[in-house]
Amino acid sequence: MISIGTPLLWTLFVAFVLIALAIDFLALNRQGSHTVSMREATIWSMIWVAVSFLFVGWLWWYLGGAGPDPAMRALAEDKALEFITGYLVEKALAVDNIFVFLMIFTYFAVPSDFQKRVLMIGILGALVLRAVMILIGAWLIAQFHWIMYVFGAFLLFTGVKMWWAAGKEPDLGNNPALRWINRHLKLSPDYDGERFFTVVNGVRMATPLLVVILLIGIVDVVFAVDSIPAIFAITTDPFIVLTSNVFAILGLRAMYFLLAGMYERFHLLSYGLAIVLVFIGAKMLLIDVYKIPVSWSLGFTVLTLAITMVLSLRIPATRGQAGTAFPFGAKSERRSADDS
Repeated sequence: MISIGTPLLWTLFVAFVLIALAIDFLALNRQGSHTVSMREATIWSMIWVAVSFLFVGWLWWYLGGAGPDPAMRALAEDKALEFITGYLVEKALAVDNIFVFLMIFTYFAVPSDFQKRVLMIGILGALVLRAVMILIGAWLIAQFHWIMYVFGAFLLFTGVKMWWAAGKEPDLGNNPALRWINRHLKLSPDYDGERFFTVVNGVRMATPLLVVILLIGIVDVVFAVDSIPAIFAITTDPFIVLTSNVFAILGLRAMYFLLAGMYERFHLLSYGLAIVLVFIGAKMLLIDVYKIPVSWSLGFTVLTLAITMVLSLRIPATRGQAGTAFPFGAKSERRSADDS
């Protein structure tokens, strides 16, 4: 499989991610448990988006985008466009993650002071998971070209399913993963700070915070299964696939606190994401018939998401309409946080 990822590029990228995570962890430990303000979330979201576009600008320059060689300029432009398209698609799918995280936090009444650390742990898990799944996906595509048709059919199915489930109230209480956790863990009725385990009447029990971490890990797995085939429909270059994924995930924590208070305003966004997934699935199925240009994919994605967001602001949500559909549940009345 052809890739622009040289040992130097991979080394620089890995070093950057480690430094970024270290800075994030140091800031988290210095601040301690606290409620993230809208101002703080906005600043960090802007920082992560700016860093992502600085990276793709540097990559364009490194590949010869400003040089005299027309072939190198064309390569640099193609790779930069692939990164931006993949980044926006993964960022859009990450919004659906955020709405599910919000539902989990609300269901378990997670104190706002603890949510920042929980999201940080979830993001670390997502980074490792995405890296593993991308390497496996790249190997499968290199060995078996027909796997692209499997990915395309899966994305079509996922898009149709997301459209069908959009607007329905999810039921976390009947989630099979949560029922399994309840059967196999002794759960304490209350939180004990940021601890995952506590002792109640001499019995060691898991706190609700551990359950939240486990559920977020499961959500990461489910959404990775959707998003990894989506990015491979845009590019099969493992370096672009991984970097666009990682940069989209790095800003997920800040974006959560930025969007948490306005998720109901974008109640139609799931329909837009469903359309994008169907489009990308169709693109994969047509790959040997007609290769849809990456610029078209970028334009279609931006236009679709923009239209659904504008319509969300203009069309009021019906009572009980959710911003997303939890991938494990079905429509029913959500149990209140007090009942958990």
